Amino acid sequence: MDAEGLREIERARLRALVAGDRETADPLHAEDFRIVTPSGLGWSKEEYLGGIASGFIDYRRFEAVSEIEVMIDGGLGVVKYRSAIEISVDGNPVAELSAWHLDVYRVDVNGLWQVRWSQATAVE
Repeated sequence: MDAEGLREIERARLRALVAGDRETADPLHAEDFRIVTPSGLGWSKEEYLGGIASGFIDYRRFEAVSEIEVMIDGGLGVVKYRSAIEISVDGNPVAELSAWHLDVYRVDVNGLWQVRWSQATAVE
């Protein structure tokens, strides 16, 4: 896997999250995936993807607005970028925010790259 390949996987993951497409998003996330949201909440894969599939988490927009920087070392890859997000959680009004993301990918036993950890930090 090269840097551009990992960038495309991250872009595909973001598109699937906005579309609420769990079928596409599921194999891109490791079974032990954990995300820490800009508000400091920690969610498991099931809480996150299940919330998206049910509409509890409703991304209207989630895209990189900076270069997606990539570092790959063997079976680990890290992506870092700034995003623009429009999201509604639990039926609340849509919130707009900008965030920095640091996502750690690893290769699974089948040779697929999956995100394992995701950390988002809101910025002004």
